[in-house]
Amino acid sequence: MSRKDKERETSPEFGRGRKQHSAVESAINALENHGLDRCPDRGERGFRRYVSMAILGRNLQKLGAVLQAKEREYEKRSRSIRDALARKCVVQAA
Repeated sequence: MSRKDKERETSPEFGRGRKQHSAVESAINALENHGLDRCPDRGERGFRRYVSMAILGRNLQKLGAVLQAKEREYEKRSRSIRDALARKCVVQAA
């Protein structure tokens, strides 16, 4: 490896690019695992439509995960409030 290559690969920009590449590979893998590994449509127009639908599907999947996480957090908070109220009622009764 030349000195010039070594300097380039130790730069902050190179590190950021390498991390972005991993994120893109991960997104591609997620799409492929959900049936989007082949494009049955023909031509550029069909390909663009297929890619657009894949992106929309992935965004809906991510949105659903966010909503589920919020729902779990809401349930967790509700449960802790109920437990606190129950403890307070037991203490007052004693």
